[in-house]
Amino acid sequence: MADTDPAELERQIERTRAELAQTVDAIAERVSPKRVAARGVAKVRANAEHLAAQVGDLVGGAAGPKPVRLADEPEDLWADDRPDLAPILIGVGTALAIGAMIMLWRRRRP
Repeated sequence: MADTDPAELERQIERTRAELAQTVDAIAERVSPKRVAARGVAKVRANAEHLAAQVGDLVGGAAGPKPVRLADEPEDLWADDRPDLAPILIGVGTALAIGAMIMLWRRRRP
């Protein structure tokens, strides 16, 4: 008989309405353009940080360990004449970023 009690049915209906309202609010929050944009920016930022870390590791590892010299080797055999890659990589990265910004800007213009 408790299932057919009108007061109990009204309480169940109100609980269901409240749960439904919370679900709708959560969905609206998740698909709002502001939240979608924020998630996109966060993802791009994370990818950029990961790429920067990889480039840093590459540039930092470019020098590499110095070899051990033997007593009878000439001094200039292991000369450190490798080019510094950091300015080149920074220039390439800057050019790519500017190119991407120009492409996005042109795409958004009517």
